[in-house]
Parts: sequence; structure tokens; C-alpha cells
Amino acid sequence: VGSQTMAVALPKDLRQDASLAKRRHAELCRQKRVFNARNRIIGGDTEAWDVQVHDQKIKEATEKARHETFAAEMKQNDKVMCILENRIKRDRKNLCRAISDFRQSFQKPETRREFDLSDPLALKKDLPARQSDNDIRNTISGMQKFMGEDLNFHERKKFQEEQNREWSLQQQREWKNACAERKCAEALSTETRLQFDETAKHLQKLESTTRKAVCASVKDFNERQAIESVERKKQEKKQEQEDNLAEITNLLRGDLLSENPQQAASSFGPHRVVPDRWKGMTQEQLEQIRLVQKQQVQEKLRLQEEKHQRDLDWDRRRIQGARATLLFERQQRQQQRNLRKALDSSNLTLAKEQHLQKKYMNEVYTNQPTGDYFTQFNTGSR
Repeated sequence: VGSQTMAVALPKDLRQDASLAKRRHAELCRQKRVFNARNRIIGGDTEAWDVQVHDQKIKEATEKARHETFAAEMKQNDKVMCILENRIKRDRKNLCRAISDFRQSFQKPETRREFDLSDPLALKKDLPARQSDNDIRNTISGMQKFMGEDLNFHERKKFQEEQNREWSLQQQREWKNACAERKCAEALSTETRLQFDETAKHLQKLESTTRKAVCASVKDFNERQAIESVERKKQEKKQEQEDNLAEITNLLRGDLLSENPQQAASSFGPHRVVPDRWKGMTQEQLEQIRLVQKQQVQEKLRLQEEKHQRDLDWDRRRIQGARATLLFERQQRQQQRNLRKALDSSNLTLAKEQHLQKKYMNEVYTNQPTGDYFTQFNTGSR
């Protein structure tokens, strides 16, 4: 007995045993579901599926009941709407019938003020546009009567047709007379043309005879003219040779080829020459020109020297003026500085006096009452 030990059960061990037993039971239940060929469908949970199918059927039944309820309400609302629409249509129809009856009884078209504007029988009741061609209602703006639209149109048309027939007959008579006159004129023209042809033949013969005579006289005249032309050309050639010889002699002895300077003298004075005959200046004229040029050069040098001296004089005056201006400006600045110093000293003196006066007034104001101060101030001011 002493060698045997007694086992004591603790709460912790009891909880572990209960947990193990629960797991074993769960495993056995799972094995029954898995290994049972009748209830197993390759890993599917039929009970859960049954629950889902049951829930889906309940949901569908609920939805169906709700839809049926809505359908019943819609049918009821449709019936109510149909009843209301029928009632509105009936009321509207009654109102229209009442309005129509009222209008037929109390608002007839004949009683309207503007009925004459929309009267369907207005054209039958109205007078025609015009009763005669001289109707006073046919004004110009009414445009009821135009040229050719008078009431006597048929009679006037018949008269015009008769007048056109008379004119046509007259034109036929005139045309026949014109044809007869034209035939007479053609016969007279033919006769006149034959006479003109005879006269033309006679004139042509006279013209040919006259032309032959003229040609003979012209031939004789041309021969005489040719002889005279030959003689005249000989005389002209001889005269031209004599003139040329005389011209050559005059040129050889003349002033042009001999270059006589006197030939350039002009009749307007000794100081002028003829340009086309001038042969150049003489030595005296050239010497005089050179002398005048030398005088011009000397005069130009003298003027340049005077201009140079004048420029120097002006430069000296400008420098002196600038120097005097500079001295005057310096003097002005010195005077301004002296005036500024005097003004500053006088301002400083006045400032000191004002400061002392202000200080004195402050002391008097603080040492005396207000009334005495004003009394003293008034007395001092008097």
C-alpha cells in the first residue's frame, strides 16, 4: 500500500480532458459526414446549402408578396386615375357645352361690333367695285379702272376691229399703188440707164482720142525737157567748178587759214570777241592775267592774315571775359557766404532771445496765479 501512489485531479487537467473530448467528438462527426457516401458530395456542405436554399426561397416569397402588393396598389391607383380622368373629361365636356350654349344664346356673331369684317356674306351684300365708268368711288388709289377695262369694252373692241379692217384695206390699196409706181420707176430707170450707156460709149471714144493726143504732146514735151535738162546740168557743173575754184582761192587768202587775230574782233566793243573766230589770247593779255592772279594771291594772303589776327583778338577777348566772369562768380559766392554767416548769427541770436523769453514766461506763469498773470500781461501790453 505504501509503495502505490494516489493521483489527484486538478481543474486544469479537467479542462484539458473536456477540450480533448470535444475535439474527438467533432472529429468523429466530421468523419461521419466525410466518409458517409450517401450524404457526401465531394467536399460540399449540403446542410449549409439547404439553409441557403431555404433562405433564398423565403426571400423570393417575400419579394413576390411585396411586388404583388405594389401591383395591387398600382391597379387601385390606375382605377382611381381613370375614374378621375373620366370625371374631368365629363366636366370639361359639360363646360364646353355650356359655353357653346351661352354663345349661341347671348353672343351671336351678328351682335359683334366687328362682324362686318368677318361676315361670310359680305361680298354678296357689298356693292360691285364700280357701277359705271364715271363712278365717284373709282379713285386713283382704288385702282379699279385701267386703260382698256371700261364697261364699253365689247363695243369699243368691235369698233377697233372694223377700224383695223379699214386700215388693212387701205394698206393693201397703198401697196398696190406703190407696186405700180415702182414698176413705172423701174421702166424709167431702165430707159435712163440705156441712155447713160450710150452717152458713156460716146464719151469713152472722145476720151481715147483725147488721151492719144495728150500722150503725143506729152512725149514731145518730155523730149524737149530732157534736152533742156542735159544743157542745164552742163551749165550747173561748169558753174559749180568755177565756184569751187573761187572758194579755194578765198580760203587760201582769207583770215581763217591765215589765223589773223583781227578777225575775232566783235562789232559790240573791243572787250568782246567772236567765239567761232577767236584764235587765242595775245602775250599782253596773258601777262595781264598773270599779274592779276598774283595780285589775287597777295590779297588772299593778306585777308588770311587779317582773319588770323582777328581770331587771335577774339580768343584773347573771350579768355579775358571768361576770367572776369570767373572772378565775379567767386566774388558773388564770397558775398553769399558772408550773408549766410550774418544771417545764421542773427538767427542764433533771435533763437536765444526767444528761448530766454519763453523760459521767463514759463517761470512767471508758474510763480503767479492765473488772474495776476493775465493782469500783469495786460498791463505789460498796455
